[in-house]
Amino acid sequence: MYDVIIIGGGPAGLNAAMLLGRSRRSVIVLDSGEPRNRWANNMNGFLTSDGMNPREFIKKGREELAKYGVKLVDTRVTCATYSKGTFIVDDADGTVYKSKKLLLATGLKDNLPELEGLEKMYGKSIHHCPYCDGWESRDKAIAVYGPKRHGVGQSLAMKNWSPDVTLYTDGTDDLTRADLELLKRNEVKVCKDKITRLEGTEDGMLQHIVLSTGEKRAQQAMFFSLGTKQQSDLGEQLGCEFTNKGVIRTKKLQQSNIPGLFVAGDAARDMQMVVVAAAEGAKAGVAINMELQKEERK
Repeated sequence: MYDVIIIGGGPAGLNAAMLLGRSRRSVIVLDSGEPRNRWANNMNGFLTSDGMNPREFIKKGREELAKYGVKLVDTRVTCATYSKGTFIVDDADGTVYKSKKLLLATGLKDNLPELEGLEKMYGKSIHHCPYCDGWESRDKAIAVYGPKRHGVGQSLAMKNWSPDVTLYTDGTDDLTRADLELLKRNEVKVCKDKITRLEGTEDGMLQHIVLSTGEKRAQQAMFFSLGTKQQSDLGEQLGCEFTNKGVIRTKKLQQSNIPGLFVAGDAARDMQMVVVAAAEGAKAGVAINMELQKEERK
């Protein structure tokens, strides 16, 4: 019986584990090794770790936990239940773990554009977060992928980083007159033609967007925002409440509606950044320890 099981070994899960380990709690972190930013070369916007490779960040975090006795297991959790004050977690290998408290730090995954050539460029010159990668794309010819009306807001936002922004609606024609007037006033170009494929360098840098008309448009970066989905269905299994944006609803200290179940990181927030996830993990770790202290008091 562990004090705490943490599912997810990203910044939220590892930071929670550190605070709990430092609080002399018995903690196990179960991690499938599939973080949301695993395609990225660099992790930006995190003070003292700006520009670090995400894999190196996780490796360093794991190493820092060793002195606190936190156990790390590379495995995929398939099932989690709660009964009479105990969380029971099963992994893909059939191992069963039990704990008094459970922290979900399972994260989200992005809905990616279905474009030929995208896979080798994603995380290098094609991104979803301007606050994470906009600086590296500054003053470049930036494409924003947004079918229907999905790209209006993001294309306007990208003007913050470059004067050369083009919205691609990929064969859809749902922009309103007001949309078009707003984009024109802010000097955002619009292309409604269907995209055939993306072309780039061997190291994943976007060079051209090829249209169904045969035209090749020179572009150096692409951003998109097509929404996200939960990386794991464990929140649903446990009966968590969700917001209308598909993230798990939490209280001030990361508590869910299930007693003893906490959620931290992207799975529980709209502000989806590594530094925010780490902060929420720390907050959850302290809150979990305080809850355990209260229960142990005579």
